[in-house]
Amino acid sequence: MGTAGVTLFSENTVGVLPAACCLALICCVFFTPFPCGARVDAEWGGHFKTRGSLSWQDDASLYRLVGTGEYFDASGELRLKNTLFFGDRLSIKTHYEALISGGDTRRKTAELQNRLPPQIAGGIPGMNGVSDDRRFLDLTHVIDADDGVLSYHRLDRLSLKYLPEWGAISLGRQALTWGNGVLFNAMDLFNPFAPTDIQRDYKVGDDMAVVQIYLDNIGDLQMLYVPRRDPVTSDPAWDQASVAGKLHVMKNNLELDIMAAKHYADYTIGLGASGYLASAAWRMDAVYTFLDAHEKKDGFLTCTANMDYSWVWATKNMYGLVEFYYNSLGEKDSASAFENPAMTDRLGRGELFTLGRYYLAAEIHAELHPLFNLFLTAITNLEDRSVIFQPRAAWNLAQNIEFVFGAQMYAGETGSEFGGVTLPGTDFVHKSPDSVFAWVTWYF
Repeated sequence: MGTAGVTLFSENTVGVLPAACCLALICCVFFTPFPCGARVDAEWGGHFKTRGSLSWQDDASLYRLVGTGEYFDASGELRLKNTLFFGDRLSIKTHYEALISGGDTRRKTAELQNRLPPQIAGGIPGMNGVSDDRRFLDLTHVIDADDGVLSYHRLDRLSLKYLPEWGAISLGRQALTWGNGVLFNAMDLFNPFAPTDIQRDYKVGDDMAVVQIYLDNIGDLQMLYVPRRDPVTSDPAWDQASVAGKLHVMKNNLELDIMAAKHYADYTIGLGASGYLASAAWRMDAVYTFLDAHEKKDGFLTCTANMDYSWVWATKNMYGLVEFYYNSLGEKDSASAFENPAMTDRLGRGELFTLGRYYLAAEIHAELHPLFNLFLTAITNLEDRSVIFQPRAAWNLAQNIEFVFGAQMYAGETGSEFGGVTLPGTDFVHKSPDSVFAWVTWYF
């Protein structure tokens, strides 16, 4: 498995600060006295998941050029997990995963991209779904990527964690989540889940350094640095990196988060809060991003607010969630979003997933049996009234085997975000296809 070099200095990067931070953290770990005779413990685990889906491409979409109708796709995923504990303070976490996927969607998309002009083909979502081009380390190796099948393996976690008395230090490929959102998460800038993601077992890891400092009787302070490479030059670049800090304060039943970040070329500030209202839990985040260069906007605001509640109905455990999301960068006319560079940059980086401004999401969960649960999620664009529906069920067939099946359906008028957006300069409609899916996971 090849790894890219870890050059810290280039003509495209301000490398002094990042290099100094990394060096200081490494010294804290390796030059702290550590008993030679300390015990070494290991934890192992993992899962194997196989998935199949059937989707229907709309006759008005770009795919009419290569044939619409039923598309069948399948995938398999193996994940091996290991954590080594060197005493009580030092540990190394490693997650290896190997994946293979393929089917009609990948084959037809490759055929479509070959037939269209570059200016249109470039707007079609790529099917590789895996790349370390921006990451500091290249820990991914593509085994096969032909028109019908993609197979690759990678290290999705490779991190060293040290626990001094005052907090925690973690270096390497890992995942971190900030913010109080459930489906939408305005404060989570680093590989957030899409609001439509049903499978949320693991976030994709990023190369980062994280320091957490415990503050007695207050909360904690987290600071992180995420170095990234320029995808064009492959050199580490300061305008591609993220440096951020978040102060978490707890006071009785109220929790507050204050965040500030330099994310790529832009600066971001955020404020979050969570608490309880009677038996319901509420959360909210507000994040403002100062845009480095935009013709019409100096910055934009994203907000998330939600409330959830659990109850018993007819002897069954129930759970309900309502969440509101606002993004001032979005467009009332969804097609216009594709002409907004600040929007398309963030869509391409996987930070934003919607085109509009106002959204309302709701989810209900019913435990019909401790081993069988039903879920229904609905996400609505409040301006054009288009909707995504996600009914599904989870069945624990055995103590370590889970079977999940469901559907994803889109409704709305042509021209709406989820009903189908007409691509600028064409008569083609971009719409995610309705689909049904099922997967089985064996945990070990």
